[in-house]
Amino acid sequence: MVFSFLKILQPTHYFSLKRKDGTYILPSYESIPSEVKKVLKSELKYSNDLIRNEDLSWQAINKGLLENAGTINNNYKPSIGDSYIFIKRYFSHFWVLYVLMIRVLSFRNPIKEIKAYTTAKHVNRIKYLENPISHEEYWQTFKSQWIINQPLVTVIIPTLNRYLYLKDVLKDLEKQNYKRFEVIVVDQSEPFQANFYKDFNLDVQVVRQEEKALWLARNTAIKQAKGQYILLFDDDSRVEPDWISNHLKCLEAFNADISSGVSISKVGDKVPEHYNIFRISDQLDTGNAMIKRKVFETIGLFDRQFEKQRMGDGEFGARAFINNFKNISNPKAKRLHLKVGTGGLRDMGSWDAFRTKSFLDPRPIPSVLYYFRRYYGNTAAKYAIFKTVPLSIMPYRFKSHKALKIVGAFLAVLLLPIVVYQVWKSWRLASVKLAEGPKVESLI
Repeated sequence: MVFSFLKILQPTHYFSLKRKDGTYILPSYESIPSEVKKVLKSELKYSNDLIRNEDLSWQAINKGLLENAGTINNNYKPSIGDSYIFIKRYFSHFWVLYVLMIRVLSFRNPIKEIKAYTTAKHVNRIKYLENPISHEEYWQTFKSQWIINQPLVTVIIPTLNRYLYLKDVLKDLEKQNYKRFEVIVVDQSEPFQANFYKDFNLDVQVVRQEEKALWLARNTAIKQAKGQYILLFDDDSRVEPDWISNHLKCLEAFNADISSGVSISKVGDKVPEHYNIFRISDQLDTGNAMIKRKVFETIGLFDRQFEKQRMGDGEFGARAFINNFKNISNPKAKRLHLKVGTGGLRDMGSWDAFRTKSFLDPRPIPSVLYYFRRYYGNTAAKYAIFKTVPLSIMPYRFKSHKALKIVGAFLAVLLLPIVVYQVWKSWRLASVKLAEGPKVESLI
């Protein structure tokens, strides 16, 4: 990536990865359609047109450009001043100061850094998502032949001790306006309630799994699926009647391989602005994603190194990305994620990738560092630790509270010996996973 400061602010972002064909995600400015260029906001304070145009290319992808033919692939490096201008345009003043601090602590020349930082003093942060690239007219007028032809969809739901919530999940599926789908539920609950499934008006196949293992459950269901379109779902979610049809329509309308529906969490952080637009997705959430079967046939199933831990879906998304599969963030296929406090991965010891239930447990979860180090390298993993671990000290329910995040950062300093121990423990366990290598089974 040309803007190297993103390695500090977004060290483990899909868009920083080089794909197998040798290209990155950014399109060349020349390949951007003229109607898209009209909604981009240029910055005259850059030192040259090359940097200015690459800023616009980055902006276009993040505003919703879905095609990126003619990708940038050069080794040009912007000046430090240009790099500060870039992050000042897109990030809050707090994060600009954070970059300055990290670079000074990394033994950069502090005089040069402060001088470059002041170069961006009068650059204003732009709200580029206030005027995104709109695909709404195209979406409304697009007539989906797939919905007419009714290909078989397989909905996959792993469940563990959540029958109360699973009942609402299956009731929502009964109300879908797209009718040709099967449901595979992999039930790991104790005690197992076979009679629970008798009264639903659905084609439900129940797989009883004794081992409490999420990625084994999903892999097992994928191998049994008859559909060419695999729709991954969680057992603590609610969706609208057009959920399945909107996933299918997205794949067809944008010639995509993955439709990543947006997840609106009942507990936790606020809803990001980009959840309202179609865009190349920088994540994959296996609680709400439709994936063509050919993706699994090409790159394999989920990596079981993530069993009972976190971010197996992130790793699969990165694997799909570097193999040039097109993943579209789909605002039309929403789910309400209830984030219930019991069952599922809650029973396995963590609220999210960085917040553990026991204070002496490894932080982040070891599988997270396994993923970061494998795809982005040790340096990027360390940047990710510096950025996320201090802010994760506060409980999950305060995740969206900015002031309490800062309090958490100060607590991390006060508790530094414990935090260092947690990180060391996680790094060591991640090293074991890296030495073992991926546990990815082939589908074919």
